[in-house]
Amino acid sequence: MSLTASPNPAQEVGDMEIKNYSGSTSGFTLLGISSNPHLQKPLFAIFFIMYLVTVVGNVLIIWTIHSDSCLHTPMYFFLTNLSFMDICFTTDIVPKMLVNLLSETKSISYIGCLIQMYFFMAFGNTDSYLLASMAIDRLVAICNPFHSDVVMNPRRCLLMLLGSCIISHLHSMLHVLLMSRLSFCASHVIKHFFCDTHPVLKLSCSDTSYNQIMVITETPVVIATPFLCILFSYLRIIITVLRIPSAAGKWKAFSTCGSHLTVVVLFYGSIFYVYFRPLSMYSVVKDRVATLMYTVVTPMLNPFIYSLRNKDMKMGMRKLRFIMNS
Repeated sequence: MSLTASPNPAQEVGDMEIKNYSGSTSGFTLLGISSNPHLQKPLFAIFFIMYLVTVVGNVLIIWTIHSDSCLHTPMYFFLTNLSFMDICFTTDIVPKMLVNLLSETKSISYIGCLIQMYFFMAFGNTDSYLLASMAIDRLVAICNPFHSDVVMNPRRCLLMLLGSCIISHLHSMLHVLLMSRLSFCASHVIKHFFCDTHPVLKLSCSDTSYNQIMVITETPVVIATPFLCILFSYLRIIITVLRIPSAAGKWKAFSTCGSHLTVVVLFYGSIFYVYFRPLSMYSVVKDRVATLMYTVVTPMLNPFIYSLRNKDMKMGMRKLRFIMNS
């Protein structure tokens, strides 16, 4: 008579639990910015005001550029689309965060989480490529001013915009498809204020090796490519500007890049801190603050940076105010 090992009851229960959890991923709980109940309403007021400022400020940028024919140049074409992407980027995250600040459940559905993750990456990466396109425009305008209209013609600008959107959405789709195959059998509490890649991956009980390979390899390529393009453009610009004999000429050339450089430093500084580290080094509090910088603060500051430091935008806004008052 052959002997067969009797099944382990504890193991069977464990397997049943895993199956039950992985098969019934109805949603997640977002911890938000703070779990302190006394801070929920003050935080709601702060981020509601910041969201309004972001939307109104970026709409004003778009309206100003659209209404002034002097601003119908490649630089302001990309700035218009950057402002639009900033509105979409912030709208993907902040409204849900505001609802959760006043809600006791602070929940987000599984599908809602994947959708939020998709558009977060799509709009964020498009922002990155638009900043690179603006750097290329500055490079052409300063290093090859007599042919800038030919090089940066409307057709090429439109192709650069479409390329930025297509690459960004393909990248997002790949990430979300890989995320959708995972099972979540432990806690469904996301220690963040939105569905970001790292905190969601930490909840999975499936093999996340493919996802982590994507985070370590493909993501840096998508993020680093526009950054290296910006770096190369500004190195060329610096070399060209240093050859200008007069100090006034150098200052005039550099002054056209000041606003763009400020936005690049704010945007990429926080992104590199959050994403260019292994998953094991993920820190909830520090990464939450850094993420706020490029998801909420930078889109809010962009209209101020481009309007206060840019003479053309100041003139365009004066014209717009005159049109509205007349």
